[in-house]
Amino acid sequence: MADIQDELETLPASGPMLTAKDFKSDQMVRWCPGCGDFAILATVQKLMPTLGVKRENTVFISGIGCSSRFPYYMNTYGFHSIHGRAPTFATAIKCARPELQVWVVTGDGDGLSIGGNHLIHALRRNADLKILLFNNRIYGLTKGQYSPTSEIGKKTKSSPMGTIDTPINPLALALASEASFVARAVDTDLPFLSEVLGQAARHKGSAFIEIFQNCIVFNDGAWDSVTAKEVRDEKNLKLVHGKPMIFGKNKDKGVRQKGFDLEVVSFDPAAPPRDLLVHDEKAPAQQAYALVHMGEPVVQGVFRSVERPTLDALMTEQVAHAQAEKPADLQKLLKGPETWTVA
Repeated sequence: MADIQDELETLPASGPMLTAKDFKSDQMVRWCPGCGDFAILATVQKLMPTLGVKRENTVFISGIGCSSRFPYYMNTYGFHSIHGRAPTFATAIKCARPELQVWVVTGDGDGLSIGGNHLIHALRRNADLKILLFNNRIYGLTKGQYSPTSEIGKKTKSSPMGTIDTPINPLALALASEASFVARAVDTDLPFLSEVLGQAARHKGSAFIEIFQNCIVFNDGAWDSVTAKEVRDEKNLKLVHGKPMIFGKNKDKGVRQKGFDLEVVSFDPAAPPRDLLVHDEKAPAQQAYALVHMGEPVVQGVFRSVERPTLDALMTEQVAHAQAEKPADLQKLLKGPETWTVA
């Protein structure tokens, strides 16, 4: 993964250097004490000044849910929209004003239930959006019902006998939708989260980032099995572009290909196997699919980052071509190409 500091040196100067404080609004942050949203908000506010984008050229769009209060707390333009439709509003804004940097903040309920269809189309169109999906595996705002990412057997107010729905894998959905940037991070690992978000911010195209986030009231400890301090080194693999997939407290475990599957192997750190997989963000999507379906270790980082034309660029090109080839004639446009004369 590229070092953010290296990239910062190449950014053009754009007036006085802003700070995280400049991106904090005057609104009181209203989340439950201990909510993972606080950490994500602080990380984004700290990251924004490093991107070289003016506040008036930055927009945050959200739908409905706890995470969707995000635009209130950013001292930028923003819109708290309707349930599940944030990607649609954001797509329209980006196409109308291509010079803006547009972020979408959503949750596993807002983005993957009523908003699932809108999310899929924003990703497949390669709309130049930065989509942050906070995944706490529960409906928090509506007080603890199971969500599209809740594990099978989860007992909640809406599933008292345990849910029987197979959970959605957000990253698999993003890859299947042809998102050009797909990544994952955790709310408690702020330096790594900032690094991932920095790469997403600089990516041209549909950037989808799943963030493991803790709901301390209705699903506390949702990710403790992989994020708790005593287990995180052994159960997490952080991807680094161009580097072998090695993890573990002693860096003594790795991932290699076995037929069509991936397997975890242990080894002497002084002599790692030569057949360990080397991560390539631009490789065909098959490897990324395999990584997002690994049980343990849980894989974090940028799974895929490829370049292809963005929706707003293609739309702008089409409009320019139409204007050049077919000068507008309002009457002809109103009549259309098919007319009938009734005698």
